[in-house]
Amino acid sequence: MNLPAGDVDYATYGAGYAGRRRTDPRIATLVDQALGTARTVLNVGAGAGSYEPVDRAVVAVEPSVAMLVQRPPGTGPVIRAVAQALPLGSDAVDAAMATVTIHQWPDPLLGIAELCRVTRGPVAILTFDPDTLDRLWLMEYAPKLLAAETSRYPTVRALVSALGPTASVHEVPVPFDCVDGFTEAYYGRPEAFLDPSVRRSQSAWSLLDPAVEEAAVGALAADLASGRWDERHGALRRQPSFLGALRLVVRP
Repeated sequence: MNLPAGDVDYATYGAGYAGRRRTDPRIATLVDQALGTARTVLNVGAGAGSYEPVDRAVVAVEPSVAMLVQRPPGTGPVIRAVAQALPLGSDAVDAAMATVTIHQWPDPLLGIAELCRVTRGPVAILTFDPDTLDRLWLMEYAPKLLAAETSRYPTVRALVSALGPTASVHEVPVPFDCVDGFTEAYYGRPEAFLDPSVRRSQSAWSLLDPAVEEAAVGALAADLASGRWDERHGALRRQPSFLGALRLVVRP
């Protein structure tokens, strides 16, 4: 069965996600708090299982086989399905979560409507605000990366509208030693972007022409070697956290 797994071919680019895109415990605490007292949790766009609570009954929804095979042993049941057509009845679970995934959904707002339909309690969405992605210095080197990312993410206003009038938006600080390897995780560790395996675990790079990626990485490497990057951004190496585009949007 072939299911649409988003705008990235994870069979090609997803092999290293479990190693690079791990649960950061500080971010996980915020997600867990947003789930309230829920005992049953639906994790939609579950990938390799990041941020799934270990003390609740979790059902994962994920269309990509490449992601499913990376899930650790002992995790809960998995449904191969897509967000916009969840095979569950209305009010089937106590809470639902979707962490750094909605930009992959062909119709994010329809997917969120489905989350709300099947969930009788909290819905927690960890995502990025497309209007503030340019806070990260990387976008100076890769403006086409910024363009690709901005076009993929629904606006925060659209998310709040989809979740309803009780929804709230929380800015999420990214810790310096964040172990979830999305782009902002390396705000103060620029050398990481020279590693192809790091970039392969950040889906937007796969949307760029290889020559464009090579030029951006080459410019960064040159600035790191010359000291220009540190002249402009070196204070970030000592900054304990970064307030960029990461957001937690919650329907209580």
